Amino acid sequence: MGPVKALQSMSMLLLLLCASGFTVPAYAAGAFDVSDSGQVGAFIEAAVVPAMEEHHSPSGVVIVAQAGEIVHARGYGLADISQAVAFDPAQTIFRPGSISKLFTWVAVMQLVEQGKLDLDSDINAYLDTFQIKDSFPGRPVTLRHIMTHTAGFEDGNIGYVIVEDPAKVIRPLSRALAETQPERFAAPGEYSAYSNWATALAGLVVGNVSGQGYAAYVQEHIFDVLGMTHSSFEEPLPAHLAPFLAKVYSYNSNAARYEERAPELAANIGPAGGMYSSAKDLVIFGQALLGDGAVDGKRILGAESVRQLLHGGYKLDDRLRGIGLGVVKRNFGPPGFDSFGHDGTTTDFASHLGLSKQADFIFVSSFSGPGFQSVQQALVKPFYDAFFPRDVPARNPPADFHERGARFAGTYLNHQRGYSTIESLYGPFTAIDVQTLADNTLKIGHKRYVEIDERLFREVDDYGRVVFLENSTGEITGLAYDDLGFMQYYRAPFYQSAGFNLLVIGFSVLVFTSCVLRFLFQWDKYRLMAGPERRATEASLYVAVLNLSALVLAIMSFSGGLYAVIRDMPDTLKFAVFLATLVTLLAFYQLYWAYVVLRRGLFPNWRQRVLYGVSTVSALMMATFYIYWNVFGFNYHG
Repeated sequence: MGPVKALQSMSMLLLLLCASGFTVPAYAAGAFDVSDSGQVGAFIEAAVVPAMEEHHSPSGVVIVAQAGEIVHARGYGLADISQAVAFDPAQTIFRPGSISKLFTWVAVMQLVEQGKLDLDSDINAYLDTFQIKDSFPGRPVTLRHIMTHTAGFEDGNIGYVIVEDPAKVIRPLSRALAETQPERFAAPGEYSAYSNWATALAGLVVGNVSGQGYAAYVQEHIFDVLGMTHSSFEEPLPAHLAPFLAKVYSYNSNAARYEERAPELAANIGPAGGMYSSAKDLVIFGQALLGDGAVDGKRILGAESVRQLLHGGYKLDDRLRGIGLGVVKRNFGPPGFDSFGHDGTTTDFASHLGLSKQADFIFVSSFSGPGFQSVQQALVKPFYDAFFPRDVPARNPPADFHERGARFAGTYLNHQRGYSTIESLYGPFTAIDVQTLADNTLKIGHKRYVEIDERLFREVDDYGRVVFLENSTGEITGLAYDDLGFMQYYRAPFYQSAGFNLLVIGFSVLVFTSCVLRFLFQWDKYRLMAGPERRATEASLYVAVLNLSALVLAIMSFSGGLYAVIRDMPDTLKFAVFLATLVTLLAFYQLYWAYVVLRRGLFPNWRQRVLYGVSTVSALMMATFYIYWNVFGFNYHG
């Protein structure tokens, strides 16, 4: 076995260990040298190639740079399958998603340096075609709130953030934001809730104050200055760049082949995720951030402004890394490595931009296709763990923790969600469940954590940390992760949990199904019914059939995956909402007939009356479900 083969085998072994939850021991730093292109390339190859094949990712790219030098730059797969065009790290253009936000924050800070923007002024002062609703009088939204994701806006995605149909791109940006302005669930500064809409609003402010429009401003003051020749915020992509855009594909498992699909369009929230770029251009931008705002004599920002971007944010707890002014701080690497940057996910690409000033290090990766997230998971964290390992000493759980652990148990929902729209339903089904275990550890989501300090927990076999938040009376109110400073979870009541809501749906489905089956098997008896009994039976049948139809259509709507629904809310889901709205009204019609049944003693025996009562309760339970989670009515954009 040659040295390269041996290294590949060692890298694969390390990857498997990392994926299994083991950490890389400190002495591995001597075995894995990030300045060694052979080691870096072999590790990436071992991680990426099998993951792309297994999870059907047709293309991707990885660039690793240190001390101003490119250590590894390679494209994987094909940017155009039909023409066999390789993915070029320097020229192939892709969507880096929310990495776009870093350019918006730099643009904001440029205008702050020029005295044209104030981070703490009411943002309405910079808007000329519409205003932010005065939901909390005396507490205006500021750019600082927006940059730290604490403005209190609800979040939404379906049908307008990323679209496929060019006719659904709303122009100009000011109109798009005015038409999709979300409600605010909290006053500014109270909670952290990631917001694409608010970031796009900051981009609109940049365009308004500069007088150039956002895309033109960033082109002139960032891209052109740094020589980022394969980047743009224009939608559609300018003609001279269009030939370099990587094509996007779905995977037909029946035919075992990739099928090209229409590219995504993100102009409705462009400054938050609508950038086009190449991996090399992102490295150039990263070098400018590491260089305190300049690279090769080309300056886009002053050193103090860069310092504010990195450290001018907030922490939910002093023991967490927190967030800068929009810059995300990650927990990769040993103490002092201070990883920062941003990740981005669209419906076509998953991307990562990671930086460390201490190590003078840049890591860019992006993958496309159905399995893009899986490829990133196989690469990003294992890479940091191999080349910048962190020692994870064993920690014995406190012997008395099981008695105290009950205060942490419960369901926790992300503040980043809809509160007044149908997307509020994401809440219970993306919640984090916390349970106490018999071995004096906590199960948070799917991982086990051990207590290391008051309200602070670390993964048993890794370095991920979670802190629980409490109010002035010592009651646990939420939780936050160490490397997701922009994301805050609140402790939810039991009726917002997935388990409770699934129980409601499951019970109702059983009742409604039995109603339909009983009607079919007792058709002859139904034909002989007349008057009030017949109308009461019909009311329960209508409610049962419409509820079941609404649920079936909702499930069908997600058959193509969540990203398909985000691109364009399917007609099946719209019809499901219509049926849910209609059947909510019919539930009260059935309630009337339940009253008649009980008052007049309809039906031959008490068992049938009890069954009718159970059916009515189920109808009211589903009506309450639809109303509470904003399915009743047409609470969605478009």
